[in-house]
Amino acid sequence: MAADELVSPELGALGRGLESRWSGAILVCSKCSKKLDGGFGRKGRTSLGKALRKRFGLKKGRKSPVGLIEVKCLGVCPKGAVTLVDTSRPDTWRLVPAGADIEAIGRDLGLEPGVQAPPRRAITAK
Repeated sequence: MAADELVSPELGALGRGLESRWSGAILVCSKCSKKLDGGFGRKGRTSLGKALRKRFGLKKGRKSPVGLIEVKCLGVCPKGAVTLVDTSRPDTWRLVPAGADIEAIGRDLGLEPGVQAPPRRAITAK
């Protein structure tokens, strides 16, 4: 097989392409989230990434309408907040304070509310 046969005409030397449904991506610093030990959600125990996924119905992988990626460290390390980057506006990084309203964050990011899972009920012994 010649080297020319491995090169895709659309992507050049990058090789094959794989389509996704993403209209953009959101990068969330997992180190900041870990330092806060949650900080979001109804009881303040949920990480920012999980709270956004749950509230706006964002799935993992390429079939989600928006990619939400938890990255190792963005290098900002604010106290009491999580660093977030919206790739549609990469020139402005956001510092989201613990306990911030998930609805407001979603509006700022242009996310639409997804289907929420029904609340879990406690299992009681009979």
